[in-house]
Amino acid sequence: MPLRATLLGHPLSLLGLPLLPLAATLLLSGCQLSPSSQENGFQNSAYDPMHSAPPITRGLDAEGLGSLLAAELAGQRGDYRYASQGYLEAARRYSNAALAERATFAARFGNDVALMEASAIRWRELAPQAELPNRLLATLSLQRGDWLDSLEQRLAITQAGGNGEIAAFSEAAVAEEAPLDLLVQPLRDYLAKPGAQQNEFHSDVLLGAALIESALGQTRQAQQYLDQVTLRSPASAALWLAKARLALETGDHRDAKRAAQQGLDLAPDDVRFILMLAQAEIRLNNIAAAETQTNTLLETHGGNEELRIALAQLYLEEGHSEPAYRLLQPLIGQDRVPDIAYFLLGAIAQSQGEVDNALLYYRQVQGGNEFLPARATAARMLIENDRLLDARAMLRIERMRYDNYFGDLVMLEVQLLDELNLQEEATALLDREITRTPDDTSLLYLRAMHAWERGDVQAMENDLRQILRTEPDNAEALNALGYTLADLNLQGRLEEARELIERAYEADPNNPAVLDSMGWVYFRLGKPNDALAWLESAYAQMPDQEIAAHLAEVLHALGRSEEARQLIERFLQQASYHPQIDDLLKRHPELTPLSTP
Repeated sequence: MPLRATLLGHPLSLLGLPLLPLAATLLLSGCQLSPSSQENGFQNSAYDPMHSAPPITRGLDAEGLGSLLAAELAGQRGDYRYASQGYLEAARRYSNAALAERATFAARFGNDVALMEASAIRWRELAPQAELPNRLLATLSLQRGDWLDSLEQRLAITQAGGNGEIAAFSEAAVAEEAPLDLLVQPLRDYLAKPGAQQNEFHSDVLLGAALIESALGQTRQAQQYLDQVTLRSPASAALWLAKARLALETGDHRDAKRAAQQGLDLAPDDVRFILMLAQAEIRLNNIAAAETQTNTLLETHGGNEELRIALAQLYLEEGHSEPAYRLLQPLIGQDRVPDIAYFLLGAIAQSQGEVDNALLYYRQVQGGNEFLPARATAARMLIENDRLLDARAMLRIERMRYDNYFGDLVMLEVQLLDELNLQEEATALLDREITRTPDDTSLLYLRAMHAWERGDVQAMENDLRQILRTEPDNAEALNALGYTLADLNLQGRLEEARELIERAYEADPNNPAVLDSMGWVYFRLGKPNDALAWLESAYAQMPDQEIAAHLAEVLHALGRSEEARQLIERFLQQASYHPQIDDLLKRHPELTPLSTP
């Protein structure tokens, strides 16, 4: 019952779809029917009393009831995928929002992203005013990197009177270097709508728009938005954070300092204002004042370790290594020194030309997110000082010290050798280490990709086949081999490619790279109609240029060239480096957008 209560919410009878009396009676009493009652009843009669009955147009018919019961039982036994599929099918059949909601949450329990998205879309269709499906869709879009779709979902929430959290979204978009040129237009369009200012969360949209306009260099427009927020919500801490950022962007460091102080007064526990205040002081070249102020703030916050590290990073980024070192020094005497502290101390020593000291600090990073960056930075530092042999020796020793990172460290050394155009040495390293660990699938895969880059398809296939002998359901290897065979369009091997990709899909059905491969192999097989749905699904989850190029080519093959052209134009605007799109345009110059410079 607890599972039913949390996952399924409420009994079927509360869904607004009443059980048919006959079906309910049979459901409850069927197990009590005796053989004699069946023999003496309708079973031996040629007359069917339901023969001329009209079709069921309301409530649950037998098929619908069966699907719902199967979904209920699947949920109770933990088969959330089957449960979600059953509820989604019923939601489509009966146009019932509660069923779509159940489908969404069942998929969420099962961590089935594609099914969760399909269910949430149906839920939104059936309950346009509901906030939760839009919020879920916004989160899913962001997870797959589709910033534009996530913003549109959030604006829909705001339009309906909810909090779309646009300012927080914009802050993340700026930090993650999202395609701001694409994001700014929907915000402008929304703010230009008549009556938009009447919305409860209008200030949130203004703040979000100001952050993106500022990041795009449109500081005057950003300031106008902030002026509007000042009139509406002068006590908003988010307003003063945006003002401080804008002032730093425009070089008005004194105004940035004032805004950060105002925000800190409103939100004394928000470390972002402390960092802004310190940054303003540093840029005003008030290093001593900045240190005094930050030390006082650290005492106020009980010597907060995370704040201390963040301030040290700030000083280091601004080119002041000595204050950064003084901030980190108290951490060295602790029983447990954070790995990030050693990483920053290494960066400080490196900035001061102390290569060997920096190397010692970098190698004291024991794990976590900083482990590989520390080794990569240390190796590159040695290489820059003409110490390639020392760099390779260091990485070899680290592989012996940290068995858990063995494969990662080999791959790091291979990458460094590739960057130095030492491909033969990189290949020799892979051969040597694979001889020692012949079942290391990550190294086999890396060597396969190396072989592909130098055009040795047979060597690539040999390594991928070796992986599949050890791990027959390795989706990455299945997909890589299947896609390569499809992309090369090798005569007589397209069906083999399709079978490999289908196996990859069975192993990893939510992987957009696999969906892309499935679409591409169908296109190669001369089935663009079949290819389209796969590529659209892949692009919805991962809108990168390779998938976009495939989708555009399929659209063109289906006579939808204008859609293909628009898709290409969007990518040409987003990035200056787009080799897959360029290759497509060489083969199909007629798809070149008119606005292309």
